[in-house]
Amino acid sequence: MNNTPHTTFTQTRRGFLKSCALTFAAAGIGRLPVLGASPATAPRVPLKIGIRAASMKMVGDIEVIRTAAGISGISGVELQVTAGKQNLRDWDVVRQYKRESDRWGIRIPSLAGVWDKGVKVSSPKAVESMRLSIRAAELLGSSALLVAFFKDDAPDMNRAESYGPVVANLQAAAKPAADAGVVLGLENSLSPADNRKLVDMVGHPAVRVYYDLHNMATYGHGAEAVPGVKLLGRERIGIVHVKNGDQLIEEPGPIDWPAAFAAFNEIGYDGWYVYESSHKDVAACIADTTRNNKFLAKHIRMPEAAR
Repeated sequence: MNNTPHTTFTQTRRGFLKSCALTFAAAGIGRLPVLGASPATAPRVPLKIGIRAASMKMVGDIEVIRTAAGISGISGVELQVTAGKQNLRDWDVVRQYKRESDRWGIRIPSLAGVWDKGVKVSSPKAVESMRLSIRAAELLGSSALLVAFFKDDAPDMNRAESYGPVVANLQAAAKPAADAGVVLGLENSLSPADNRKLVDMVGHPAVRVYYDLHNMATYGHGAEAVPGVKLLGRERIGIVHVKNGDQLIEEPGPIDWPAAFAAFNEIGYDGWYVYESSHKDVAACIADTTRNNKFLAKHIRMPEAAR
């Protein structure tokens, strides 16, 4: 890990944020829409489809950015913070990924693997793990952190002594996340109703659900997966995982994906859809993802940009 002094890091961080702003301005990102534009001519939010580096079998490999850029329809890659020999606790590595992201025009919408060794969401050191990950996310222009807690690591939402430490840690990390423009996306084994309860207890817009319908089926909430989209609503869903095991998204599986996409359309969700799919190798990943993208494009209706 690079133990760069905080003052040097701050200077570097400011420089990166300035370069990000210049890059976005050059690309026209963040421009105000034309006043008086009619609905017929108003811009539409672009379809935002990403893929996990783990799905590409390229965790810790900076070549994942260039490889993703070669997949038609993919505009982002979800990286792992603490996984891989070169990980995002090293600021030099963060800089390398930022340069590659800018070079190939690939966004890094989200970061997973935020926990340091031995840390979980209820741990005393959980806030520090999230804070360090938020720094990496801000430098990379990421809008979300995947905050994972499954099975025994997930709180019992019927017992205050179980969910209390989780709520407190998320509340403590929420402000630095919001200041960095980052959402803490909770991905876990809880039901949609319990996720709603947890998010509402935290009570901060920077804490939302990283909604994974396939996980709902895996952990016994399959019947609630699609209805859970409406239950949570646009205000509680920060980002979405899409997967169907090692099958194409269009093939039969535990989730009715056309119905799920229809539910996302209904609530006006306009965020990222990130594949967490399984493939035998990189070549298969590229071929499968190309087909999956065509399927998603048929079913996802992005709303008009705000005027």
